Amino acid sequence: MLRIKRVPTVVSNYQKEEAEEGAARQGGGCGRNCLMNCCLPGAKLPLYRFKRLNEVANEKVGLSRENKEPPVPFLESLLLGEWEGRMQRGLFRYDVTACETKVIPGEYGFIAQLNEGRHLKKRPTEFRVDKVLQPFDETKFNFTKVGQEEILFQFEPGDEVQFLPSALIDTENSPSVVAINVSPIEYGHVLLIPQILNCLPQSIDHDSLLLALYMAAEARSPYFRLGYNSLGAFATINHLHFQAYYLAVPFPIEKAPSKKITTTKGGVQISELLKYPVRGLVFEGGNTLKDLSNVVADSCICLQETNIPYNVLISDSGKRIFLFPQCYAEKQALGEVSAELLDTQVNPAVWEISGHMVLKQKKDYEEASEENAWRLLAEVSLSEERFQEVKALIFEAISSSIEEIDSVNPSVLEKPDVTHQALEDVDTLNKGSQRTMVSV
Repeated sequence: MLRIKRVPTVVSNYQKEEAEEGAARQGGGCGRNCLMNCCLPGAKLPLYRFKRLNEVANEKVGLSRENKEPPVPFLESLLLGEWEGRMQRGLFRYDVTACETKVIPGEYGFIAQLNEGRHLKKRPTEFRVDKVLQPFDETKFNFTKVGQEEILFQFEPGDEVQFLPSALIDTENSPSVVAINVSPIEYGHVLLIPQILNCLPQSIDHDSLLLALYMAAEARSPYFRLGYNSLGAFATINHLHFQAYYLAVPFPIEKAPSKKITTTKGGVQISELLKYPVRGLVFEGGNTLKDLSNVVADSCICLQETNIPYNVLISDSGKRIFLFPQCYAEKQALGEVSAELLDTQVNPAVWEISGHMVLKQKKDYEEASEENAWRLLAEVSLSEERFQEVKALIFEAISSSIEEIDSVNPSVLEKPDVTHQALEDVDTLNKGSQRTMVSV
């Protein structure tokens, strides 16, 4: 059994040490407006219904500045308005808009943030990192224990887009909800928790991934990305959830070249990343949103069932998905990570892998360089030999969706259609202004 010790990230103000949780339960009574049976009867929350989409738009959502003031989608206005309301009420552990942020000089433009508020002076907790699928454990912290004030709104499908400021929580048909992360990495940092009352463990299935893609599509912003960490790949709460936030610059991973491997029967193009420190696959397009979701979900399920930790980034308003099998926690447990990297206390999960380096120490922030970022992420990646083995497992799992593997010249690189942001935007970011980075 492989384990590592790390300080868990506090995502809710109600998150406590397991011993404290047990003591509170033994004492009787809830004492908070939670999402368990003691507080649910008659409870109401805002409800956002999104319309199911049939097609994925062919055009890319670029990062250009041609329309300087595009109409702001209602979901964005709702999410950021509710999020700022929670900030004004003092529900966050620190002011993330005051965190220093800069673009690191170099080819890819890695983004470094100094976030000392995420560094907790509390004892590390042991986490098992050699088992991707673990049963839900109601005795440990989960999202039904958060206070209802941390929930922004319910997020459910409907025939038309609809918003209800107050709607009963349907306990018979568990709602999906959007909640704040009280230790935010960026502006608008939230959690998407599918079917929260069903207490699903942290593992992707077809319904949950499709829900995440709907949220990305509904946001209609290239600045809004969703991420997922499996157990063993730095998820610390075994209750199904995605993370999401706004950042108004391209992620380095979005600028990385790729090599097309094949296109599925449903029109999903699958490519392999090139010239990036973490090996991974890129899925994009598709005749429908569900075509894209199904292929990626099948790939994730394959990794889960073969016990391979992984991270997922949902980009480009849900049109492009990056999948990264990884092994950093395993190396850490085996003592194969250098003390220099461990001293940074950086846990390379989906955001770090994508190029947003969240640093907890001033020294690391001041010395941040593309070389240092590359060195850390190279430890996350599977070896070339192991990656090809894992890729073969994935393609075997999705073989029914693929007619044949295209023969591609490895020297042909396909650059993703991402427009680099204007220099003045990067200058703004380097000055540490978070609010100006998001269109609100």
